[in-house]
Amino acid sequence: MAEEKKQIGKVTHFFSKIMVAGIELSGTLKVGDKISIEGATTAFEETIDSMQIDNKSVTEANAGDTIGIKVKDKTRAGDHVFLVS
Repeated sequence: MAEEKKQIGKVTHFFSKIMVAGIELSGTLKVGDKISIEGATTAFEETIDSMQIDNKSVTEANAGDTIGIKVKDKTRAGDHVFLVS
C-alpha cells in the first residue's frame, strides 16, 4: 500500500549549526510520527524523536504551535512538512 501524506505544516526557520528546523503546524504532530519535508531542493523523511515548544520538550503539538525538531538534512523556510502514514 502506498504511503499517504497529509500536509501538517511548513518550515519557518532552519538553524544550520544545531540542525534544527522551526515548523509552524497546521495539524497535530506527536513524537514517533514519520514526516516528510519537501521543497524545491529538499526531500527527506524523518521520524520525530523529540520536539520542543519554547525550549520545553513536548510529546505532542497542535495546529498553531511552532515547534523545533532536530533534522538530519538541510531545510529551508517555506519547505512543506507532511505527515506520512
